[in-house]
Amino acid sequence: MERNRSTSLDPRKTCASFNFFPNTISCYIVFVAGSGKSILWFVNPFVIPSQLPTSSVSSTIIQDIATVCDAGQASMAYFYFDFRNVNKQHLHDLIPSLLIQLSAHSDLRCDILSQLYAAHDDGKTQPSDIDVTNYLKRMFTVPDQLPTYLIMDALDECPDTTGIPSPRERVLQLVKELVELRLPNLHICVTSRPELDIRDVLEPLTSLQISLHNQTGQKQDILDYVKSIVYSDSERIMKRWRTEDKEFVIETLSERADGM
Repeated sequence: MERNRSTSLDPRKTCASFNFFPNTISCYIVFVAGSGKSILWFVNPFVIPSQLPTSSVSSTIIQDIATVCDAGQASMAYFYFDFRNVNKQHLHDLIPSLLIQLSAHSDLRCDILSQLYAAHDDGKTQPSDIDVTNYLKRMFTVPDQLPTYLIMDALDECPDTTGIPSPRERVLQLVKELVELRLPNLHICVTSRPELDIRDVLEPLTSLQISLHNQTGQKQDILDYVKSIVYSDSERIMKRWRTEDKEFVIETLSERADGM
């Protein structure tokens, strides 16, 4: 069984040398209060860390798995969809990020990424979505691999309004295809609001579904975030508000946040 390498590639340098991933950006994610989603979909058997606080479940999952990865017992790749960033909304943003992260700690997977690079005239031509999807699947089917954990956060922020299929439908199709590989060492976690199109695809695939929508921790997380903004010293306009006005804003926004 291949072990994780003690020295790893820098995903950003790897991305730079493989120039056909020009829009791939940093693989590192910072989760803040208010960024949580109301549904976790565990679409393959997934180890859930014990005593997970619902207010920080996405970051806690990543931190727990990172500890296992640091011990050389697993590998992980994650991606955060962001409606504010056009480079974090599509399949062609997701897959290059996953390829780079997975290849950074495995010689065999790095070889597969090198083959993709060579197959496209050493980066002079752009690979299609089909090409990168096939190479991603090859990475998951490398023999004798340690458990691999995929986390896709905020899937509902992937657009569902343009294109046939839409960007969101393309990502959902990828998840479905990965699940249908039936790989015992591949574990997938998706977080999202319970949008109908997402539920239609993921519910038949899901081994475990957890709703955080009405959880106390989720509500408290939203309340704390709103308070931190309203009472922030940097908000000059709000500093002039009366205390009762601030409390009214906090109560109203927290109640109407609808799990977000």
